[in-house]
Amino acid sequence: MSQQGIDESAVLEALKVIQDPDLHRDIVSLGFVKQVSIDGEMVSVVIELTTPACPVKDQMRDQAETVLRQLPGVEKVHVEMTANVRSASSPDEGRAAIPGVRNIIAVGAGKGGVGKTTVSVNLACALARHGSRVGLLDGDVYGPNVPIMLGAQTQLETDGQKIVPAECHGIRVVSIGFLTQDESPVIWRGPMLHGVIQQFFREVNWGELDYLVIDMPPGTGDVALSLSQTVPVSGAVTVTTPQKVSLADTRRAIRMYQKLNIPVLGLLENMSHFICPSCSHESDIFGKGGGESLAEQMEIPFLGKIPLYEPIRVGGDSGTPIVVAEPECPAGQSLIDAAARLAAQVSIASYQTSVDAPVA
Repeated sequence: MSQQGIDESAVLEALKVIQDPDLHRDIVSLGFVKQVSIDGEMVSVVIELTTPACPVKDQMRDQAETVLRQLPGVEKVHVEMTANVRSASSPDEGRAAIPGVRNIIAVGAGKGGVGKTTVSVNLACALARHGSRVGLLDGDVYGPNVPIMLGAQTQLETDGQKIVPAECHGIRVVSIGFLTQDESPVIWRGPMLHGVIQQFFREVNWGELDYLVIDMPPGTGDVALSLSQTVPVSGAVTVTTPQKVSLADTRRAIRMYQKLNIPVLGLLENMSHFICPSCSHESDIFGKGGGESLAEQMEIPFLGKIPLYEPIRVGGDSGTPIVVAEPECPAGQSLIDAAARLAAQVSIASYQTSVDAPVA
C-alpha cells in the first residue's frame, strides 16, 4: 500500500463497476484488467478487450479514468486499452485448425446478386481498419471477383513451402483469380472444389490472423459442405436484400449453416434503401425491413443495413472498397459498424466456448 492509501485491491474494486455490454459481466471478473501499477499518486492500468473493433472501447477507457480519479489519493491516471482476439471455435477430430488463424468467418448468401462479395471485402477491410489482423479467402471459385474489388493484380508466390497471400488494403488475400487467366472459366466438379478449398487452408502461409473471412459462393452447395468438414468455423454471416425472393433464399442459407453446425453470427441487409442525392428522399427500392424481420424470426443477430450508394459500386470496380475510400459516409460507416457488431458476436461466442470447454 502506498502512502496515499492506494492499493491494487482498491483499484480493482473500483473497476468492477465497468460492465462489458455483450458479456454482461464486469471487466475484472472477465479478466480484462491485465496490469495495475501504482506510483505515488499515479495509477496506471492495462485493460485487454477481446477485439480491437470493440465499439465501446473509448467509453470503457473514459469510464475507467473517471472511477480511478475518484479514489482517495489518486491525482493522475493512465488507462491503456489493448486487445487479444480469442478463438470462438474448438478443433475436433477431422477438422484441424489452421495454424495461426483464430477465427474463420464465412460470408454467404442464399442467392447471387445481393452484394455478398462487396460485403465480404468491406467487412474484412473494416476489421483491419479497427486494428485486427485479417485475411480474406475468395471461396467463390466459379466467380472469383475479390481481386477486382481489392484492385489486386498479382501472381501468388511461395516461400519455398507454402503459398504466400497477396496483401492489399491491410489484409492478406488468396483467390483462384490470381491463378487463372482473365475470362477463363473454372469448370470443376465437387471433388475438385473440395481439393482447392483444402489447399487454400492447408497450403497457404496465412501467418497470425484474428479473422479469416471467406467469401462464399451463393447458394447452398459444395463449398459450404467442404468448409464444415475441413476446418472449425467460428460462424457465418448471411447477406440479403429486403426483397421477398432474396429473403426466402436467405432463410434456406441460414438453415444450411445450422444443419452444418456452423453458428450464424448475424444477418446483414444490403441495398436497404436509396437516398436521393438531390432531394434526400429515401426510397425503399427492394422493400423495407425484410432483413431485420427475418433476423428476428430466425433468432439471429441483425448486423445492420447498408444503403444503395453509387460509390460502393464505383469502389468495387476500381479496387478501392468504400470503407477505405469514404469511411465517414453513411454507407461506409454502416459497414464499419457492422464489422464491429460482427466482432462483438465472435467475442460472445469465444466466451461461451471458454465457459463450455471441459476442465482438464
